[in-house]
Amino acid sequence: MEEKDTCEFICVHEDAVKDVKSKMLEDEFFFEVSDNFKAFGESTRLKIMYALSQRDLCVCDLAAVLDMSQSAISHQLRVLRGKNLVKFRRKGKMVYYYLADEHVVSMIEFGVEHTKEKL
Repeated sequence: MEEKDTCEFICVHEDAVKDVKSKMLEDEFFFEVSDNFKAFGESTRLKIMYALSQRDLCVCDLAAVLDMSQSAISHQLRVLRGKNLVKFRRKGKMVYYYLADEHVVSMIEFGVEHTKEKL
């Protein structure tokens, strides 16, 4: 027999509800977080961020790693920059991209680890 995943009767735990409600963030904040996660929901952008979690790369390098055109990579990098997930630095005539901060690195690592658990 399959175990039910819902309560058998309605019982609101007022203390738990009050505690969590006091910690909830504004709706606008959740919209922003959700919007950032959408960037992770597209496989090409995720591949770019994974590659950048390994080392800083220029557009040419990313295009070679992912076997894609430079213009396609540049388009996705613009989206990622707009979400503040990647940044770039200029070194002479070269522009190198890298993940914006340790939070982005952690999200990539956690996502990979979580998925490996299922396989």
